[in-house]
Amino acid sequence: MLLTGGLKSLLPHVLRRIIRCNRHSISNTSGMAEGYKQANIVILHKSLADDFEKFCHANKGPLPLLYRSKPGDWKCPSLSSDSDIRTDCPQYRVYEHGAFTGSVKSLKEYSEQLKDMVTFYLGCSFSFEKAIQNAGIPIRNVEQECNVSMYKTAVPCYSISTFCCNLVVTMRPIPESKLEAAVLATSELKQAHGAPIHIGDPGLLGIQDLSKPDYGDPVHLHPGDIPVFWACGVTGVEAVINCRSPLAFTHSPGCMFITDLKNDSVTVGSSSEVPQVYCISQDPLHYSMVSAEATQKIKNLENLIGIDPGDRGIIHLHRPDELLKACLAISHARSVLITTGFPTHFSYEPPEENDGPPGALAIAAMLQALEKDVAIVTDQRAMDLNKKIIDDAVQLGILKRPVPLLSYRRENADSALRFLCENGNPRRPRFDHLIAIERAGMAADGNYYNARKVNIKHLVDPIDDLFLAAQTIPGVTTTGVGDGGNELGMGKVKEAVKKHIKNGDTIACDVEADFTIVAGVSNWGGYAIACALYILSTCEIHDRYLRKAVGFPQLLKKKIWLSALPSVTKEEKLLKALVQHGVRSGKTASLEMEVDGLPFYDTHSLMIEKLL
Repeated sequence: MLLTGGLKSLLPHVLRRIIRCNRHSISNTSGMAEGYKQANIVILHKSLADDFEKFCHANKGPLPLLYRSKPGDWKCPSLSSDSDIRTDCPQYRVYEHGAFTGSVKSLKEYSEQLKDMVTFYLGCSFSFEKAIQNAGIPIRNVEQECNVSMYKTAVPCYSISTFCCNLVVTMRPIPESKLEAAVLATSELKQAHGAPIHIGDPGLLGIQDLSKPDYGDPVHLHPGDIPVFWACGVTGVEAVINCRSPLAFTHSPGCMFITDLKNDSVTVGSSSEVPQVYCISQDPLHYSMVSAEATQKIKNLENLIGIDPGDRGIIHLHRPDELLKACLAISHARSVLITTGFPTHFSYEPPEENDGPPGALAIAAMLQALEKDVAIVTDQRAMDLNKKIIDDAVQLGILKRPVPLLSYRRENADSALRFLCENGNPRRPRFDHLIAIERAGMAADGNYYNARKVNIKHLVDPIDDLFLAAQTIPGVTTTGVGDGGNELGMGKVKEAVKKHIKNGDTIACDVEADFTIVAGVSNWGGYAIACALYILSTCEIHDRYLRKAVGFPQLLKKKIWLSALPSVTKEEKLLKALVQHGVRSGKTASLEMEVDGLPFYDTHSLMIEKLL
């Protein structure tokens, strides 16, 4: 690729003239006309133009529309002063009935056909390269003097009429320490695809091999680089192929139309709109994105539930941002398995306490509202009780529909893997995320203890096996919610439990979860998860990242999500139903405590509502 310093610094109109005259061999326009917008090109018959424009508006991430020409118009006055779309891209592709029939340097020989065709100019990620460099971030493909890598994904775009295809992305290796800077540099450049749509393992997009791009050239990652993916205008090429129009033209990937428009210096409107990046999984490597405003709300929730009403020392178990990272992971999950049940009243029937089920059902209700699959796994001896509780929750309007209820038994060494995965295949997990809330956890000696150091192993099925097995399944993450350190998942903080919690040396759970949420009462942790999922779902930055910048924002469903939030009324009704089933309080009930003259839960509910 010829990319001398002179060519890089030339003004767009001069570059277009050079390209038009074919004076230099230019294989791609990456790094050229720094600071100016470049455009992907799609040229279609006028009969298809309206539908393609709708397709662009429905998929603004990959297809930000800069300009639509009139039929037969070869110029684009709002983008450039003197241009001819027949000659001003370094190379074009010709498609007939969806088949690629060849590349050409000029479209002049098609001038007659072009009279009935419309040109679409679509934003390009080359436009934001200067902004990335200004942030002190290297552009690896420019360093390696090659085209950017482009990949077809398994992510479907929103279809309009005959236009349907999967998203195409560009990949740029970004040093891990520069991830947030790269996101910030591009997030407001909407006409150049905006912020990344995925950070981390390419397999999560359906990309099998980074060394084999579908378009462009392979770009090598340096040690410490993370693959970062942006939506790409070559998505339009895939749409052209699938619509099978008799004749269509596009730019050759990487060979863009260079406009006279400068990338304006864009600043984020307020600190609340600043995107933040969090790692939510190491295997596969996966980062998520959320606004600073949503992050702060969830941190406030985490502080809120961390109050220790029994003064048991749980403040020493707290790990910052665990609620946020857990809920980001849950937000990305398609199917969630919840477990609860702590038979602390071992001499009664039923032995369960009322801390756990309300929080579990609050999470399940929000997951249902978010249209995720959710199931509950519990002890075989408690199946009938939990079925009654779930039925009550449906009748009380807490759940939209019954949640599938499962039990687990250890029959052999592969039982947990076969329970979690289809035919025991770790590449086909049934659940993406496991949540344990106020669930008895196995101690280091293999027993299960209540807070008073009484062994209750005979009442507990080994559901811990599922959390241990999940550690071996790529893509499955886990969360533990507890208030004393003897709950499933609290193994992550077991040393603090041993040091700061009464009887901790004996009762500390030995089984870790990826994320550990510590609350004054475990139910509060469940309510906080439900509220945090609502906050994430109403965060525009997170919503866009979840849907990979294709389709439309999901915020129209806000009323449904809002109705699924926990409330004092719902908790009171469910606690009364639990009493009718013989379930007793395991610790000081939240409704019996007062803070500033208000019941403790009411105080928290009011604060949560204020946060939301």
